[in-house]
Amino acid sequence: MKCPDCGLIVPQAAYDCDCGHDFKPDVPRAASTGASVGPAASFPLGNPVFYGTGGPLMKIQLVNLLLTLVTFGFYSFWAKVKVRKYFYNETEIGGDRFDYHGTGKELMIGWLKVSVVFIVVFGAMGAMQVIWRGPMSELLANLVFYAGLLFLVPVAIVGSRRYRLSRSSWRGIRFSFRGRAKEFIRIFTSGALLSVVTLGLYTPYFDNNVRQYLIDHSHFGTRKFNYDGQGSELFGPYLKASLLLFPTLGLYWFWFTAWKQRYYWSHTSFEGLRFSSDVTGGGLLGLSLGNFALLVLTLGLAWPWVLVRKAQYTMDHLAVQGSVDLSAIEQEAQAASATGEGMAEFLDTGLLDADVGI
Repeated sequence: MKCPDCGLIVPQAAYDCDCGHDFKPDVPRAASTGASVGPAASFPLGNPVFYGTGGPLMKIQLVNLLLTLVTFGFYSFWAKVKVRKYFYNETEIGGDRFDYHGTGKELMIGWLKVSVVFIVVFGAMGAMQVIWRGPMSELLANLVFYAGLLFLVPVAIVGSRRYRLSRSSWRGIRFSFRGRAKEFIRIFTSGALLSVVTLGLYTPYFDNNVRQYLIDHSHFGTRKFNYDGQGSELFGPYLKASLLLFPTLGLYWFWFTAWKQRYYWSHTSFEGLRFSSDVTGGGLLGLSLGNFALLVLTLGLAWPWVLVRKAQYTMDHLAVQGSVDLSAIEQEAQAASATGEGMAEFLDTGLLDADVGI
């Protein structure tokens, strides 16, 4: 490419010229109609960038708080959409930013549906304890409750992931999740039970299997993501972290978490692209201590800055290598409801945001 300022020829993969001019390669933009666009060619995307700052997010959250109080909590669904949309719109890769298309109405309807389900479940449990009074009634009710959780948590994870990806886009192309709840229930329940039976030793295999299923069934348009990590490779670091947990007063877990994030990303790919992360245990510890100090010193008012710092740190340490033929990716949006999202809110399943990433 030719620099418009000094006239020097700059390599296609470069993002700036020696004279200081900053520009991105002219990559053909995909249309949302489903048709392929531009000549078939692969382009490097470069690393993701997060441009968000605490000030604008603070304004959004202050308005959200006021409207949520005025509406007795009902505006919280629209508030969540505004925050998500802000983070999506402030994240860029390859010169284009992400977008979020969910609505507050969808989240509210999903939450109401799940509310009805849980009212029925807890009502049935209460009735059962009244009818079958005795020492065994409480034990039976608890068994039913935890067995139900073991079933509902994977359903919530699949439903929430399906909804969130279906409402996410980049360059006009939607993401999607095409895994089935029935398959994931089998993986999740067997893994959770084996983790308990083995006193936690099966946990790294369980975590790896969960991530593999969620990533392998995630798509961008017509193309899918891939994960090739192995639970056996996670076992050694996990065992070491478990043994050092108490001697280090829990501090070593930051180093294990950083290692796990680097491992997860390095084994994740999309077409000709591979991801990598260079987060460190010291970096995660410093980020957590800094965020904690901000919250304490400001009595919680710095929460928007805490969220921005976490997103900024993740993007600053995430890299994308290789190239991808964007013209070969077509629109293939999938239908999804917000019921799973509502269930995830009830059960507080933080698995998606904490471990999966994509």
